[in-house]
Amino acid sequence: MNNKYIFGGTIIVVFLGLMIYLFTQTNVQYESSFAKVMESGKTVKATGSWVKEKGYQMDKQNKMFSFYIQDENGNEMKVVYKGAMPNNFESSTSVVVTGKYSDGVFYATDILTKCPSKYQEQPVQQAGA
Repeated sequence: MNNKYIFGGTIIVVFLGLMIYLFTQTNVQYESSFAKVMESGKTVKATGSWVKEKGYQMDKQNKMFSFYIQDENGNEMKVVYKGAMPNNFESSTSVVVTGKYSDGVFYATDILTKCPSKYQEQPVQQAGA
């Protein structure tokens, strides 16, 4: 066989393999129920709200940040993140964490916070009232 065809076929096979791998890595599901997060064993995006009453812990020596989030059903889950606390974490209204649940803890690889919008419509006061 001609070397051009072998080389071209090899390039196509490597490209298709890479595309399949990347597609499976980006197929992460959102879960708002922590019961499903705990039983899945897969990488998921868990959504909930920060339990402010329990606060958060920052271990600067090990660069670990941990806190508790609560889902819409009232279930709580401890989240551990290796990295710094997001800048707007304390003013967040909801939190999306990406990672895996293991041994009673959700190990996050990414944290996204949703803060109250300063562009929300404000009630209009009547003139002369």
